[in-house]
Amino acid sequence: MEGVNLMDNRFIQGLKINWERLERGSYIKEIPSLKNLSELMIQSNITFFVGENGTGKSTLLEAIAVAYGFNPEGGTKNFNFSTQDTHSSLGNAIVLVRGAIRPKDGYFLRAESFYNVASQIDSYERDDPGYLSYYGGKSLHKQSHGESFLALIQNRFHREGLYLLDEPEAALSPQRQLTLLITICQLAKEGAQFIIATHSPILLGIPNADILSFDGDIVKHISYEDTESYQVTEMFINNKEYLLNQLLN
Repeated sequence: MEGVNLMDNRFIQGLKINWERLERGSYIKEIPSLKNLSELMIQSNITFFVGENGTGKSTLLEAIAVAYGFNPEGGTKNFNFSTQDTHSSLGNAIVLVRGAIRPKDGYFLRAESFYNVASQIDSYERDDPGYLSYYGGKSLHKQSHGESFLALIQNRFHREGLYLLDEPEAALSPQRQLTLLITICQLAKEGAQFIIATHSPILLGIPNADILSFDGDIVKHISYEDTESYQVTEMFINNKEYLLNQLLN
């Protein structure tokens, strides 16, 4: 598969963290990969955050979204709702290094609060009939979880946009993950930038994407083959009977 042209069209080129802006005793300061992080450069217009649960990848992605002006629960910069204030204060401590060009569009999509975003979209439709046309014309609640995810992405994501995705594979079958992979690659070629926290060995296979691992005490660049998602999947497929015997007996 042809790789994505990594031209310098990154809207977010990096970030710096001012730790003095975080309150004393913040749990953020206890996350190994983050507590040693003072700055991070984004080197590709498709960047993946990977790591075991609890390593800080989604926490940093959320903080980037908040620092950029997105609603913490997801949506565009124009979404203004909150069902529960659970986001960290890290966004207040981040200073983004922005590119010279501003994105023409943007969206923060997170799996855990997608239901709330879908409900808010329905609310906007009630106040402004026709608003659903931006999402394919059908309520996201009237589709399966996977269908609604793809409907949002395929109808709402456009060229030259900034898209922050937190575990987008959560609702998608392997086949639909391949559809998402194609969509991401096509939009990246048209000037979009993606920063994605994921465990998906399918999405991580996008050629020329930059992969940042949050496992360990520092955030570091790794290859696709060095991701745990790839290694565990490969090991299971190639040694299924042996592994199951070891795990279950």
